[in-house]
Amino acid sequence: MMMILKIVISAVAYLVLAPLIGGFLTGLGRRFSANLQGKKGASALQPFRDVKKMRSKKKGEGKYLHDYYVKAFLFFEIVSGVVFFAGGNLLFVILALVAADVFLVVAAYVSGATSARMGADYELMRMMAYCPMILFTAAGFSLYCGSMDVRDIMIGSSMPVLPLIGIFAGFLLIYAIKSRTSPFDFSFSSDPAGRRIKGLTSEFSGRALAVIELAGWYETILLLGIVFLFFSNGTIWGYAAGVVAALLVYFLRVFVNNCSASTKWDFVVKTAWGAAAVTGAVNLFMLYVMI
Repeated sequence: MMMILKIVISAVAYLVLAPLIGGFLTGLGRRFSANLQGKKGASALQPFRDVKKMRSKKKGEGKYLHDYYVKAFLFFEIVSGVVFFAGGNLLFVILALVAADVFLVVAAYVSGATSARMGADYELMRMMAYCPMILFTAAGFSLYCGSMDVRDIMIGSSMPVLPLIGIFAGFLLIYAIKSRTSPFDFSFSSDPAGRRIKGLTSEFSGRALAVIELAGWYETILLLGIVFLFFSNGTIWGYAAGVVAALLVYFLRVFVNNCSASTKWDFVVKTAWGAAAVTGAVNLFMLYVMI
């Protein structure tokens, strides 16, 4: 009974707090980015105002098929985060996360716009780039911790980050690739509001864009939760180290984004798959030999 209660509380906490923390982090990231460029920047609460403004635009609401796929995108983003923070299976979390991206790509394809379809093509390339490494991440946790359940990984006796240092390095690259504003936006520039590639959402209504932004906040917290998992060892000090590491990774991504130019898709795919082969596969092999 207590286990069920903890799961329900964790799931509800994620549903309520993830968009608040994710939106606030987005605002802080924008201010940090503006400061790096010598600008003042907007308030940290500006993302919430942006979403409110998007939701107020009712023109075309309910008339487009892609709006339903966008809602499915949000649904699977939420499902993946709920399962993760409820202590569920990490592989299921990853599959739900990939499914969410698939629905976003389909939404762009059915919109009928040339620019949206081009953005969807590049989004598929992004998915192809990050999938091998993120699967290696789940395999690494399973091999080292003996379980793919997040609740079992969190109460481990030691931090997984050192035995999984290669996988952790590869996951940082994947986090940069999967982020909505990153140096890996191919030939498209990043939207200041932190959405995905501009062409991908060029034909979406204001409310659909609000849903995509909200889904991005949920995804940010989930990805940072996986970073946290590398440092969790069942103690308060491990949890504190995980939170600090997650925040450092988030702002490091913002810093790298400001210091890097956009990159061609083939370079991104080769880099991601190379990292998966070198850091991921080698790390898994060493774990297998040692264990």
